[in-house]
Amino acid sequence: MEGNRTLIALFEDSVRNFADNPAFWEKRDGQYAATSYKELNELIRNCAAGLIQLGLKKGERTALIAEGQRNWLISELGILFAGGVNVPISVKINEPSELKFRLNHSGCRFAIASSFHLEKIRALREDLPELEKIIVMDDEIELMPGEMRFNELLSLGNSLNLSTPQQLEDRKSQVQENDFSNICYTSGTTSDPKGIILTHRNYTANVEQAAELMPNIEEYRTLLILPLDHSFAHTAGIYGIIVKGASMASVEIGKTAIDTLRNVPKNIREISPSFLLSVPALAKSFKYNIEREIVAKGKRTESFFRQAMKFAYKYNKEGWNKGSKCSLTDRIRYKVYDYFIFRKIRASFGPNLKFFIGGGALLDIELQKFFYAIGIPMFQGYGLSEASPIISANMPHKHKLGSSGYIVKNLKVKICDEQGKELPLGQTGEIVVKGENVMHGYWKNEKATAETIKDGWLHTGDMGYLDEDNFLYVRGRYKSLLINNDGEKYAPEAIEEAIEERSEYIKQIMLYNSQNPYTVALAYPDMEKLNRKLAEMNQSIHTEAGRNSAFNLIQEELELFKKGGKFENMFPEKWLPQSIGLLAEGFTEQNHFLNNTMKLRRHLVIEYYKNRIEKLYTPETRKLSNEDNINVLKKL
Repeated sequence: MEGNRTLIALFEDSVRNFADNPAFWEKRDGQYAATSYKELNELIRNCAAGLIQLGLKKGERTALIAEGQRNWLISELGILFAGGVNVPISVKINEPSELKFRLNHSGCRFAIASSFHLEKIRALREDLPELEKIIVMDDEIELMPGEMRFNELLSLGNSLNLSTPQQLEDRKSQVQENDFSNICYTSGTTSDPKGIILTHRNYTANVEQAAELMPNIEEYRTLLILPLDHSFAHTAGIYGIIVKGASMASVEIGKTAIDTLRNVPKNIREISPSFLLSVPALAKSFKYNIEREIVAKGKRTESFFRQAMKFAYKYNKEGWNKGSKCSLTDRIRYKVYDYFIFRKIRASFGPNLKFFIGGGALLDIELQKFFYAIGIPMFQGYGLSEASPIISANMPHKHKLGSSGYIVKNLKVKICDEQGKELPLGQTGEIVVKGENVMHGYWKNEKATAETIKDGWLHTGDMGYLDEDNFLYVRGRYKSLLINNDGEKYAPEAIEEAIEERSEYIKQIMLYNSQNPYTVALAYPDMEKLNRKLAEMNQSIHTEAGRNSAFNLIQEELELFKKGGKFENMFPEKWLPQSIGLLAEGFTEQNHFLNNTMKLRRHLVIEYYKNRIEKLYTPETRKLSNEDNINVLKKL
């Protein structure tokens, strides 16, 4: 991309180069239909001109809250073509106070909303003095004063483009690469969300960096499962696709969010994507469904599957050295497993799926090995919204299982200690980055900006280290560190991920240690699996004997990570939980213990369970079969 490196220029380059290529697939009348780059461009121009007609000025903000659909993309680029700034709002935000904060703090003049989220804004209308008009995506909704239909906006813009096309051209020409394009609000792991300001050049720089990782994929297509406001989906799933002239598809929107989720497997088969974007929560869901279907086929199939997986893990090693030093017999055996087991699992994802791209800081090594074994690798990457977001990634031609990938081009990365001093290769510290993809700053928050960006370096707040091949290994958040009574620190996320992945009976777990002699944990048991196992033992959770058996099953799994156990050298034993409190409910978005990107809001969990955590440091709770845990199991 030459000259003015804006998202407008990026899109228009692709319109010139790939005019007739399908750009966006969406369900219409029960079938997927494509909109070409040329057709999409016309719709975007009409949207932009409509916003200009409504009075949107350069630099003014418009909120966008809707499911992933073609009109989401038209809206975003329409806002940008008109010189405006998009404020993408997570569809998972249901708390009125959270939505009100974002709309007021960003000072949005307009809001574009789908029918699922319209009522959220309507309920706040009197508390949003700067909001002039709501643009409603769906035609069947009855409008209220101060609202208009999206199609009406497009018609308004079409009239302007026919009568005075130069108005839009003049506005587009004013947009420069360092102008703001988005204000993306942090997902709420802290109590005060921050508005991340990303410029056009932040995005185009990161797209250039991401494009270096991908093959020429003009013929590729992907199904956008992640919400489009998700920073990873936004850059990799939209603009990373556009710059290559490839195509994206939206999940069929159901009558409820659950209905939409249920459409994903069907839509994968219909679209037959070349690759999919994933996050750890989605990866776990895919794995769970695969294993559930295997179990449903009977013990013989399940046993054969377990044998195949065990062999594949050994054969694949760290990915890049797959099959090295293996005999001809091993190679033949691998092909047999692939033909009878893995090939059939892959078929459920369609005939063209080559790999997943995993976002998020941590993806447990067992999950990486699992998908690598079935022949659809999940290549893990790392980033954060403040970096637009991609910092590192594994890809087919260069990867190491267990890592978060190698550093993208034109990005400086260093690992620093708590005093900001750069650490030698291989040592763990804070990941600090510098490049054109680093955000402009936080909207109306100079203090937070100064704390996060120092001398042009973005301090991520994440811990990790680099190996000799420039692969990054992420180890967790600084703010979530376990700290024992002698001041030593350790990141808990890897331990939590490992326990959740390797335990049949612990669904979720959070470790805690704040300058105490030992670490404790809160855990949510997997009652479905516990009850199934107890039934095999002719026992019930509703009896004392059954509860004791349940405690023993959980304890046996935790012992696997200690001396003499199967995973004894995985983590230092001093950081493993010595006392565990079982919970009657898990960490969810509904109870606000998970944010809308499925990350644990530790400070809220700690605050809510403060008394329970304190009690875990008393002698009577050292045994798993303590009175509090007995009472929890009685409720489940």
